[in-house]
Amino acid sequence: MATDDELLDQIRALRKRLAQALREAHNRKVSLGDLIADRWETAREYGFGEGTSCYDNVLVLGDVKVGRNTWIGPNVILDGSGGLEIGDHCSISAGVHIYSHHTVERSTSLGGKPVDRAPVKIGHGVYIGPQSIVEKGVTLGDRCVIGALSLVNSDVPAGAKAWGVPARVQK
Repeated sequence: MATDDELLDQIRALRKRLAQALREAHNRKVSLGDLIADRWETAREYGFGEGTSCYDNVLVLGDVKVGRNTWIGPNVILDGSGGLEIGDHCSISAGVHIYSHHTVERSTSLGGKPVDRAPVKIGHGVYIGPQSIVEKGVTLGDRCVIGALSLVNSDVPAGAKAWGVPARVQK
């Protein structure tokens, strides 16, 4: 039986081989979890739709429903504690945070008020740019585009493009 040090050496060697193969095939480097996990299997384990991929390092909380052929990038937070639905053929870029709750009132009332929750609904064919935040209660209509680094705190209609802090629909 291998000692802990021997096993750790074997794991490190495996990580190195997997990382090298990924770099050669796709010129990318990912975390250990994403080296050994299959993104499509991860999505299936969450019950997400067929053809959806989800990086291993995505944080999924509560009731999250995701449609078919959606890409969920690395370092994403999907908070479904108030309910979260994401449609088909969406792109949820790296570092996006989608929240269906907040604790502002609970914190500032020193626990006297409850956690505030409201569902988030993201339509079909939606693109959310990197590092954007979608707040509780927001609906993003089908085929809308959210620019990178945006704070989305109100609904965005179907087909619209919005960006900024706070995000505003662009004409």
